[in-house]
Amino acid sequence: MKDKEMNDFKKMLLERRAKLLGNVNFMHGEALNKSRQSACGDLSNVPIHMADIGTDNYDRDLTIDLIQNGEEEVRSIDIALEKIEEGTFGVCETCQKKINKTRLVALPHARLCIECQRVEEVGGGTV
Repeated sequence: MKDKEMNDFKKMLLERRAKLLGNVNFMHGEALNKSRQSACGDLSNVPIHMADIGTDNYDRDLTIDLIQNGEEEVRSIDIALEKIEEGTFGVCETCQKKINKTRLVALPHARLCIECQRVEEVGGGTV
């Protein structure tokens, strides 16, 4: 891969990483560091309906899942950035073939080529 292409991918990865970290930090602050009353805007001490508590719990669980997904993507981006520095970016971790540039444009932190990714998603195994 050419140096210009590598720099373009590095720039894309760094921009995506910064955006994800901003989103994750926002979700931490907005959803997880508040009490139930302040999170839903309830200013009174009047007992609430159990369905409201269920909705609040669902929202909190969804936020936690989104935070975990964001953190996982940040870890994948960090791995891709390390690979750029090592000179191994764009190489499938399973079969050691080059990952198609179209795939890398769509998912710059891809660790597997399309064929190996399909095998992994279907149920593991070897290519």
